[in-house]
Amino acid sequence: MSQVKQVGLLAAGCQPWNKDVCAASGDRFAYCATLAIYIYQLDHRYNEFKLRSIMSEHKKTITAISWCPHNGEVFASASADNLLIVWNVAEQKAVARLDNTKGIPASVSWCWNAGEGVAFVSHRGPLYIWVTSGPDTGVTVHKEAHSFLSDICLFRWHPVKKGKVVFGHTDGSLSIFQPGTKNQKHVLRPESLEGTDEEDPVTALEWDPLSTDYLLVANLHNGIRLVDSESLTCITSFTFPSAAASVQCLAWVPSAPGMFITGDSQVGVLRIWNVSRSTSLDNFKLKKTGFHALHVLNSPPAKKTLGSPTKSLHMSSTSEAVPPPTLSQNQAFSLPPGHAVCCFMDGGVGLYNMGAKKWDFLRDLGHVETIFDCKFKPDDPNLLATASFDGTIKVWDINTLTAVYTSPGNEGVVYSLSWAPGDLNCIAGATSRNGAFIWDVKKGKMITRFNEHGKNGIFCIAWSHKDSKRIATCSGDGFCIIRTIDGKILHKYKHPSAVFGCDWSQNNKDMIATGCEDKNVRVYYLATSSDQPLKVFTGHLAKVFHVRWSPLREGILCSGSDDGTVRIWDYTQDACINVLSGHTAPVRGLMWNTEVPYLLTSGSWDYTIRVWDTRDGTCLDTVYDHGADVYGLTCHPSRPFTMASCSRDSTVRLWSLTPLIGPLLVNILTDRPWDNIIGNTDRAMVPGALPLLCGKVCRDIKQDLDKLTSEVASRKLRCFSECFSPPGGSHNLWDLVAVIMGQDDSLLPQSYGKSIMHMKHLVRFKTSEAQELTIVKMSKFGGGIGAPSKEERLRSAAEIHLRLGQTQRYCELMVELGEWDKALSVAPGVSMKYWKKLMQRRADQLMEEENHDVIPYCIATGDVRKLVTFFTSRGQLKEALLVTQGACEGNIHVPHTSSINHTVTPETDDLEAYHGLLHKVCKELAEWYFQDGRAVLAACCHLAVDNIELAMANLIRGNELELAVCVGAVLGEPANQATHYVLELLARKYMTMPTWDLAADLLHMIPDNQLLLAKLCAFYPGSTADINQLHKRCGLPPVEECESLAEAALSEGDVFNAVRFHLLSATPEDALSIGIAHVKEQLSGSDWTVESVHPILDLLSYIRTDRLILAKCTEQRSELLILCGYVGALLAIRRQYCSIVPALYEYTSQLMKRREVCVPLQIKQLSVELEAWRACTHTLNTPPDEAPSTPPSEAQRVEFSQLQIRIQGTGLLWLEGPDYVTGSNLPSHSDVQVSCFTGNRIQGPVFFLEDGKSSISLNDALMWAKVNPFSPLGTGVRINPF
Repeated sequence: MSQVKQVGLLAAGCQPWNKDVCAASGDRFAYCATLAIYIYQLDHRYNEFKLRSIMSEHKKTITAISWCPHNGEVFASASADNLLIVWNVAEQKAVARLDNTKGIPASVSWCWNAGEGVAFVSHRGPLYIWVTSGPDTGVTVHKEAHSFLSDICLFRWHPVKKGKVVFGHTDGSLSIFQPGTKNQKHVLRPESLEGTDEEDPVTALEWDPLSTDYLLVANLHNGIRLVDSESLTCITSFTFPSAAASVQCLAWVPSAPGMFITGDSQVGVLRIWNVSRSTSLDNFKLKKTGFHALHVLNSPPAKKTLGSPTKSLHMSSTSEAVPPPTLSQNQAFSLPPGHAVCCFMDGGVGLYNMGAKKWDFLRDLGHVETIFDCKFKPDDPNLLATASFDGTIKVWDINTLTAVYTSPGNEGVVYSLSWAPGDLNCIAGATSRNGAFIWDVKKGKMITRFNEHGKNGIFCIAWSHKDSKRIATCSGDGFCIIRTIDGKILHKYKHPSAVFGCDWSQNNKDMIATGCEDKNVRVYYLATSSDQPLKVFTGHLAKVFHVRWSPLREGILCSGSDDGTVRIWDYTQDACINVLSGHTAPVRGLMWNTEVPYLLTSGSWDYTIRVWDTRDGTCLDTVYDHGADVYGLTCHPSRPFTMASCSRDSTVRLWSLTPLIGPLLVNILTDRPWDNIIGNTDRAMVPGALPLLCGKVCRDIKQDLDKLTSEVASRKLRCFSECFSPPGGSHNLWDLVAVIMGQDDSLLPQSYGKSIMHMKHLVRFKTSEAQELTIVKMSKFGGGIGAPSKEERLRSAAEIHLRLGQTQRYCELMVELGEWDKALSVAPGVSMKYWKKLMQRRADQLMEEENHDVIPYCIATGDVRKLVTFFTSRGQLKEALLVTQGACEGNIHVPHTSSINHTVTPETDDLEAYHGLLHKVCKELAEWYFQDGRAVLAACCHLAVDNIELAMANLIRGNELELAVCVGAVLGEPANQATHYVLELLARKYMTMPTWDLAADLLHMIPDNQLLLAKLCAFYPGSTADINQLHKRCGLPPVEECESLAEAALSEGDVFNAVRFHLLSATPEDALSIGIAHVKEQLSGSDWTVESVHPILDLLSYIRTDRLILAKCTEQRSELLILCGYVGALLAIRRQYCSIVPALYEYTSQLMKRREVCVPLQIKQLSVELEAWRACTHTLNTPPDEAPSTPPSEAQRVEFSQLQIRIQGTGLLWLEGPDYVTGSNLPSHSDVQVSCFTGNRIQGPVFFLEDGKSSISLNDALMWAKVNPFSPLGTGVRINPF
């Protein structure tokens, strides 16, 4: 079981170096960072794009990608190491590789109408065509496209005219080839270049989708032209508002013929054009930084329909309801519906919805190159700084995974960073050629530079946290220099060669260690004037990179080397006390844990992170998720078990190390003495001892608790839970628990207002936020639409009607003119009823257009449901929540249409309906968080409306078991049922050596625990004496007595207790024949239910594994596995574990085929049941974008209704729905595992079965274990994925 959980991913940005670095197909789009391709896919359920996979086979810069036009599953990518790969996106794997492309491919494109051919070209040609499948596989050369006189920037096949292709060159010319006609080489250079040698590279080329000959071309300096490839003439030169607005990217808009868009390179202005006009129709400023690439999705993502009214809304002007019959010229131009993938120069990537003028998705900033270092801010565990090859330092909020600050850039490479101590808000950075600097984060300014190393690269910078005036740097020039922050040099320590790492001792402010190219580690003492080291440690076989002092053990430090090992040195003994071997490449990242003294984490060029127990040198876990070299590792002292890592794959990943210290959590939960939780380093370092906390944070928690007089237990659970939990909602969850428990609102932290709030606070907090916003002037996005043209005749008519008092006619004409505001302001003069009707018509029309302006109309007419539908259909669940809560508090009224004055009180049934709606919306929002792998925030949504049961269910289904117990224990009575269930699951987790005691402690916390304790004792594999000791502890009779108790129970016909006592006796296998015979007898009848057979099967499953696998039990073992498998399948149907139902039926059938057994089940009947289940539940489980399947037959309906009668049960109904653990949606880079259930690649955490090879997803493993305790491999071993 993996010990380290991935809990967050900060994706890389889009690279700004090459041209074709974004592409789209159907409901997916992709962009390239320098070394990886990120693929986003539309989640139809929530109408939003989510990161689905990261492709990272390329080891050098990716130069181009191209999506296959006739197969949406496949795309090609090329890289600077002459490699071309064809990927299958659905299977997330490379299906073909071409290793030598004879030059770096500058552009890649699929050949239209030519099967599976990918064309690529580099420098001056020739054009190669690589056919990846079929009879003609291999690479061929295009007959004519070669021997060009200028390098090729990019090329494009014609989408309709077979074989026609155009090349754009660096000299600004085009070359056009077309089968059967004369080839045109180097034509159509911009006029201003004719007769000169000046270069003006072609930056964009796109064929007009509606013409065989027209083509848009952009040159870097000469702007955009529409040219005719037949007559070789320029039809239109498009003019830009100022000479400064250069353009390097353009795209046709498929949904609006003749229209295209461009992105300015200096500032993020999106311009909209029509080929019939030489000036742009409209422009929107989307971002401060310039565009790098643009791509319009061919078919805009299909929106969820809102139970669509199909009748046409266009009627004559005399009828009641009329939207304007035509959009004005300008408007029709301005808003082509469609989605543009926008990539920016700063690495930002977004999907812009042009029709709605809003971002459907935006990643504002991202590193586009290797990230060499990452560090948490000393006084804020939520801020993480990263230093990158791209010349910037960025600061991220790790709760939202968004960039909060970025340094000015242009620093060459930033190798290392170090925060100033405390709350100074400054970062020191070390660069490859510009020396070192101090950057004031809040002011955004460089305030100091250090140039003592000249132009030599500085590999490490360290700001002393014991003495905030001192900063150390080490460099390729062989010096480690210590200076004060105002630049005064204190020490220059000379080394024989380059120095790569340095670290200040955490116990002695005058001690610093260095790592050097000469394979040695040195320790210097600043309090002496000597420039010689105090100690030199030798032993590494290659250069030493980073060194780190232990924060908890004085005199202990570690070093990582290019020899692939980490060495632990004891300064006091002058010795290497351990060598940690396991990495297969140089070691870079190093991090000691700040609470558990023996835990050390290392990151390497072998793409892995390893966690070590330095007491005996064992590797506790290896993590394979990064796609390239791992450079930086860091954690924050106040969240000691949340780690961040950074890599050459340009991502930052967040990890929870909490599973490594599970026993500690149980000690806290079961309220064991402090000695079992907090200790000194000597006790913690005893080999094999359970983990103890030895750091400052946990000692501080204990001190605070010692001062309390009341509610100590709940405070203890909260403090430790928050300390151990990764970011992602645990603070929010505890705030909500406190609100439910009646804590005073004044004690809520400031951050509460920005998180998921309890419903009683939502409107209040949001109102004060709105008041703040009215004071701050908000700048608006985007430009407006041109003024609509004036239809003079209609207007004069309207004026006459108005003067005649024919107000309704005037309103209708104004509506026809599109001037709804005038119509609506006069409408009450006709009647309130007419005004309301008109408001509703306007709302319907805006809703049809998906226009945000619909909101005030719905609010004014009190149509809460319509507005909630509008928001939920767009995936804006938080907005829906706000409106519903406003309605619940009586802020949204339906205007009264009759003239009598009513006292305004919301009707009670209205309020009840609104409360129902509120719970529904909260449930949907919770489900959205849950499906996004954020179970803790999902639980927060339920707690916000006091739904404790569903909140606990979300924590359980997200496998946040320890957190669920803590929360349940504090909430008390309302959470009891859930808390007891979680304690049972947790006890199962700890039913292994050496933690049986912990499992017993957990079960003792459940009031009615006799049967559970019996199961624990039955499964315990110790000697008779050990077993008897455990029996005594659990209040059970000794082993010797159990035999006679079993016989007595059997003679009284009490099968259940006979089985129970046999399991506890010296011959537990005797229980098998009794229990299985009883279950078989039940199943032979017609009126059995799952409830009647499951308890005894569950009890039997706790037989000791060593007895179950005895040769003499073979037949009974097979029968037990088959029965548990079948009943497990029925339980899975009841719990809606759809992904494992087929696997459980298949498992049961396979066991029946392979083994000699006699059970009252038929293989044929099993497949009939499975098909009936599939047919009757298919509609529920199909995504909305898939075609509806054939309805179930009558026989299948009957079969399924019988199944439903069998599986009816009373307990745990609130736990229905699949499990989905934190991090399930985070793609792994390098560790690709295939599920033995489905044959598909596993997304998210993987669970390995007992053979060490077979794997299933952790989610499937958890669901399987909850309905069938035995492993899917049929060995009789119990599965323990908790």
